[in-house]
Amino acid sequence: MKPFPVEQTLTGPFSGSVISDVSKAASHTPHIIAIANQKGGVGKTTTSLNLAAALARHKRVLLVDLDPQGNASTGLGLEYDERGRGIYGALLEDAPSETLLRSSVVPKLDVMPANGDLAGAELEMIDQDRREYRLRDALQPLLNRYDIILIDCPPSLGLLTLNALVVAQSVLVPLQCEFFALEGISQLVRSIERVRLAFNADLHLEGIVLTMFDTRNNLSALVAEDARGFFGDQVFKTMIPRNIRISEAQSHGRPVMDYARSSTGALAYEALGAELLKRLKKKG
Repeated sequence: MKPFPVEQTLTGPFSGSVISDVSKAASHTPHIIAIANQKGGVGKTTTSLNLAAALARHKRVLLVDLDPQGNASTGLGLEYDERGRGIYGALLEDAPSETLLRSSVVPKLDVMPANGDLAGAELEMIDQDRREYRLRDALQPLLNRYDIILIDCPPSLGLLTLNALVVAQSVLVPLQCEFFALEGISQLVRSIERVRLAFNADLHLEGIVLTMFDTRNNLSALVAEDARGFFGDQVFKTMIPRNIRISEAQSHGRPVMDYARSSTGALAYEALGAELLKRLKKKG
């Protein structure tokens, strides 16, 4: 089997408390889902943290913040000085993963946070042994603690995202309902296929989530129509609307369903969580 062309992924488009109440083993191997899109500003991190919060109403969930910006950690109430070594410590310092977990503002939702050190992680990982498997090795001791693990990937197809694709079972792609939205998705799909062939035979596309949908904008409807015409049932029925409450909630370090439960944004993410759980249940 040919090795994955890492240089293509590097250059191509494509105080929180330490966890205490997670000692009970999960009854099955968790579903591990990478949330990825190499295009920035598509609602990837917003979807990661709010979907994680919605799922945590029913399951034990871990959100891995693999984006050097660390916005998912902030959006779940983790101040910068509360994060410790975070995911950087697991990837490059071989720190015990259990010591890097932090509780979020949402019950049953834990976070492995990101800090500023993660910005240089891709360059530092180039010379590491098993560089493509660092995240998989780090998550191994945690698998029996959670039902679902979500990974918020950076807006690129670099080595950090590659690590997420190697450990994940599937990829969820937020797709912004804007002009040029579909550009680049084919590159991501090809990258998923390369990882599947070289590293992770179980990897597949979980689905595409349409985000920032504006009912007042004909373009949003056209993008949604094009996406469903091309990807069919792989596009989730639930669409995430443009909603100011979503942004306001993040500025307060809370998911939108805790900040404005009856808002259209909160209802949409709750519906998305329910739809995803239904899909996962069908797969067993």
